[in-house]
Amino acid sequence: MRFVIIGSGRVGLRTARVLREEGHEVTLVERDANKVERARNDDFEVVKGDGGREETLNRADVESADAVGALTGDLNVNFAACMVAKHYGCRTVLRIDEDYREDIYRKFASDVDEVVYPERLGAIGAKNALLGGNIRAIADIAHNLQVVELTITDDSPVEGYSISELSIPADSRILAFGKADEPMGIPLPDDSLAAGDRMAVLADFDVLEDVRRILVGDASRASAEAMTGGS
Repeated sequence: MRFVIIGSGRVGLRTARVLREEGHEVTLVERDANKVERARNDDFEVVKGDGGREETLNRADVESADAVGALTGDLNVNFAACMVAKHYGCRTVLRIDEDYREDIYRKFASDVDEVVYPERLGAIGAKNALLGGNIRAIADIAHNLQVVELTITDDSPVEGYSISELSIPADSRILAFGKADEPMGIPLPDDSLAAGDRMAVLADFDVLEDVRRILVGDASRASAEAMTGGS
């Protein structure tokens, strides 16, 4: 997938690194010359300019982006960027600081796909907000290992199977299982899989796509590709 990240400060740059490590294409937008240089030294494509302006976002080719993360420390820039990106059909993620009033949270949340508080969530929270879908990162264990939560869909090829009947790649392991709207616990061999059920899986990045295809199906292809480095 392709992402445009507005802001290459601490939050934006860390989120961009996490996405790039998983094989995604990332373009950063930054107006501060020093931050532009730092991001370019980290081998990122960077568009210098105000991320809240449509002209700048057009130079970042927002039209071809799957999602835009407005992650600067300036709420006005973030909101303007999300409104432009929404016009071009992108998924939009707005960073907002926790010291704003709750009614402002609600106001902006109604206009964008998701609001994030990076001070609380960190880069992995921003990444999940950008990805959306039926596969969600829980934790990055190592450079090549990640714990993900997957939701069984109606398109899952294993719907109706029991856990003992599953065959997943060797470089992955089911850690927990939960029926829809119930807490996850230790997976039992006789647990049956139905739409809405959730599974926590530890997997190598190289086999996440295979795990997703087995457990989720093809309906959430975009979010799965995001997790496995597809584009």
